[in-house]
Formats: sequence, structure tokens, C-alpha cells
Amino acid sequence: MEIFRDKKTFTDYIERQKEMGKRIGFAPTMGALHQGHLSLYEIANKENDLVISSIFVNPTQFNNTEDLEKYPRDAERDVMLLKNTKIVDAVYLPEVADLYPEGLKSKSYDFGGLENEMEGKFRPGHFDGVGTVVEELLRQVKPNNAYFGEKDYQQLAIIEKLAEQLQLPVKIHGVPIYREENGLAMSSRNQRLSYLQRDAAKVIHETLVKVNEWFRIITVSEINQRVKDVFDDQRGMSLEYFQIADEATLKETDFFYKDQNYRAFIVVNVGTVRLIDNLHLD
Repeated sequence: MEIFRDKKTFTDYIERQKEMGKRIGFAPTMGALHQGHLSLYEIANKENDLVISSIFVNPTQFNNTEDLEKYPRDAERDVMLLKNTKIVDAVYLPEVADLYPEGLKSKSYDFGGLENEMEGKFRPGHFDGVGTVVEELLRQVKPNNAYFGEKDYQQLAIIEKLAEQLQLPVKIHGVPIYREENGLAMSSRNQRLSYLQRDAAKVIHETLVKVNEWFRIITVSEINQRVKDVFDDQRGMSLEYFQIADEATLKETDFFYKDQNYRAFIVVNVGTVRLIDNLHLD
């Protein structure tokens, strides 16, 4: 597995691979890799000739300085994990200047309103930060296919919109959420949970499963109240938000229309750790 820490060396490598007609699959990460990330590369390996990873903790997508400081970082461990998979061909570890050549500042995007829903309400500027770094990585890696986990479903929708608006020659793929044995969505932030917190946090996914059972049987307002009641009873946890939204627009709904697809979204703070999850409703 090739390891690149220099933009010029990396982009020269990409150009050589493209000249040879290689199909490139790419999944960017912020490190602290786990099986959820590896599932992206397993799919990429089946659909491409070359699999590229990147590791970069993007400062502009953090609204909370403490969250940025505490975000787990261990590049050496991550590189070894990728190497051991034997399915990743190269990993790119750029410096800030490689992705922000004009200084550490986000571009401004219009994602058709997707950026104003859910996370956008709670984390202003977050998706401009995501868009800035993902656009630059896609331009440098030039992948045929790029893979993103559905745990960050809103982010996935925004990256699809980004590629469409900028007419980038890449197909964006969403990959199902990879879960721990107790159902908790796998996340780098799970490393910050104690054993007891990680066990208790299974209630997040359990609640989403119940929401799917209640879907179309009771009203949205009744579902919202039941979810609130669940987390009012949880010690050491607080519900930041829960909502059922149209999958296409991500706008919250207060009524179920027969011909539309819906997804339940939830954010729960377990101690000081913010966890997100979602589930398609059927």
C-alpha cells in the first residue's frame, strides 16, 4: 500500500493511474478508522481497479472547538489498519495547505436547502466545511466512484448535490450503516464512550426500530412524543433532536403521504459525546 503525505507526489500518482485506464474508488475519512470505514473499502474493492483512502480531520466542519480537540487521532494505527486489509492501494494524508491553499476558510455553497435542515440548524457552516474539503479531495483524487456511509445521511445527500452542481465526473454511492453487535451505529466517537455508556446507547437504535413499527400506524406527533418519553427516562443521555423527514428534501414532515419515502433521524448526547443515527422507514 502506497502512503502519500505530499499533494504533488499524490496527484502525479493519480495521473499515472488514470493514464493506465484504472477505475478509481475513493472514500475520504477523518481517521479513527473502524469496521464501518472498512466496509466502504470492501465495496469499493469489488467495483474498481484501485482503492484510495484519505485521512484528514477537517477543522472547518467542527462548530465546537472542544469536539475538534477531542476528536480521536492516530494516523499510524489507521494506516496499519488499512494496510492489513490488503484492499486499499493508497492512502493520502494531506496537510491543511494541500486542501486549503488559500487559507483555512470554507467556500460558500447553495445545496438547494438541504444544508438548512437538521444538522444545518444546529451546526451553522458545517456543510460549507464538508463541501469545501470533499470538493477539493474529489478534484485531486479524480475517482470514478466515491463511497460515503449512510450514518451521515444528510452529508451524503449534500455530497450528491455537490457532485451534481459542479458536474464532477464521479458517481456517489451511499453505503448502509455498519452497526455494533448491540445495534449502535459505528462511529469514531464511540471510542469516547465508557463500556456502560456504549451498552446504554443501544437504546438509540432500538428506538428507531420502534419508530419503524409505529410508522403509518400512529401520527407523527404521537411518534415524536413517544421518542421524547423514551429519552426523558434515560439517565446520562439527552435527546438533541428527533424528526421524520422526506428522504428527497430532508424536510421534516407532520403527515405521512402514501407515495413518499421517509427516514427517521436522531441525535442523542451520551454524556459529552454526540451520537447520530437514522433509519429508512418502511
